[in-house]
Amino acid sequence: MPVEYDAVVVGSGPNGLAAAVTLTAAGLRVLVVEGAASVGGGCRTEELTLPGFWHDVCSTAHPLAAASPFFLRFGLQERGVRFVNAEVEFAHPLDGGRAAVVTHSVAATADRLGPDARAYRRLIGPLATGDSELTKLLLSPIRLPPGRYPRGLASFATHGLRSASGLARRFRTPEARALLAGAAAHGMLPLTAVPSGAVGLMLTALAHQPGWPFVVGGSARITHAMTEAVVAAGGRVETGRWVRSLAELPGAKAILLDVTPRALAAIAGGRLPAGYVHALRRFRYGAGVCKIDFALSGPVPWANEACRRAAVVHLGGTFEEIAAAAADVTAGRHPASPYVLVGQPCTVDQTRAPAGQHALWTYCHVPAGSDVDMTAAVEAQLERFAPGFKALVLGRAARTAAEYEEYNPNYVGGDIAAGAQTLRQTLARPVARWNPYRTPARGVYLCSSSTPPLPGVHGRCGELAARTVLRDIFGIRAEPDLATVGRGGPPRPLADTRERPG
Repeated sequence: MPVEYDAVVVGSGPNGLAAAVTLTAAGLRVLVVEGAASVGGGCRTEELTLPGFWHDVCSTAHPLAAASPFFLRFGLQERGVRFVNAEVEFAHPLDGGRAAVVTHSVAATADRLGPDARAYRRLIGPLATGDSELTKLLLSPIRLPPGRYPRGLASFATHGLRSASGLARRFRTPEARALLAGAAAHGMLPLTAVPSGAVGLMLTALAHQPGWPFVVGGSARITHAMTEAVVAAGGRVETGRWVRSLAELPGAKAILLDVTPRALAAIAGGRLPAGYVHALRRFRYGAGVCKIDFALSGPVPWANEACRRAAVVHLGGTFEEIAAAAADVTAGRHPASPYVLVGQPCTVDQTRAPAGQHALWTYCHVPAGSDVDMTAAVEAQLERFAPGFKALVLGRAARTAAEYEEYNPNYVGGDIAAGAQTLRQTLARPVARWNPYRTPARGVYLCSSSTPPLPGVHGRCGELAARTVLRDIFGIRAEPDLATVGRGGPPRPLADTRERPG
């Protein structure tokens, strides 16, 4: 087959686009192929409920994007992407109007926890200081031996090997224990399992440094900025074209797939050894999510005033209640009182809704592949901690876990993390290989969230896969200058995207 491109990237999520940016920065001819009608993967913003209400389709608060080495070198802010932090990074209400409240300050957060203030400072303080040491560790594909960690990261390595239940024993107050549970439950694991403790520590520390910011105008601004850079530098982006076999692609020296291991086996199986395909099929996927977006006539009337100023609110009650909900999901049951994540972008970004009104983002965890609409259970949790919530609802849009997979095949069973965050799959994603991005098939690479370092909007999976391609195929070892991509001339218009306000 004649070579038309240096590289073809399949999938335009943050990692696929990060790969395309990196390859384009090295001067290569790049084609990005996306199955959906628009770019973005899990980083899209759409009018899901009513006209004028802009909802992030999947990812919404972006601690890893704000701190990502890839995005810092690419220069998101210089390309018009603006991060904004709420006064309260996240909050966790309890019955009776109480709440755990996490702000940018470790000291102020600890002071709210009364008898647990000292324990919180000792556990979280070392992780939230220094030159973003934790972020550098988390977004590195290779973990350094514990003896080489700075003091704070040595603490993370020690405590991160415990479950959230084990770490919670350090605290006495319901507020501190609930705070840890709400952060740890993001991992969609039982709170008795390792590494649920590491998930809780990581997300809590990131709330202090760099925070949990929103993108003004919506998460799609991130992927649009990357797409614009690739197109302006001469790359091509095609949408509405699902790829089911490598044979469907034009000739290229390298192919990078922003897909799950299951899809990799299906698309490239004929070129992969049977043993590798078998290992891909052993890759485990996690629980699903049911997402409900709301158009509201006003802000959520939280019983606790601090929750009204929060970027994200975790619902579910006490540590024990959240642990029970997580155990239900693991056992294949739908919790009657689910753990609910709530995003409130309008606390800092009024472009998301008409004046005085609010766009609200929520989801809860459900068994993989669930077709159950959890709207009633989610609304009950909102009403529990914000009496009068239902009276504000102007419109709603629900998407079950099964519908999420139909919307984005990378969300197998509704798993938005592209793989269970077990200890084994934290250390070896998707299979145990020295370089997990390189497949046994010459010129075929994996660059999705199913590879290291971890799920999230940070672009490092795509960047690191692209760096492997540059070394393997093109003999390029120098780090490409990402800041120059698309800056060599007047930018081309971005196709297949809808004009956004603001």
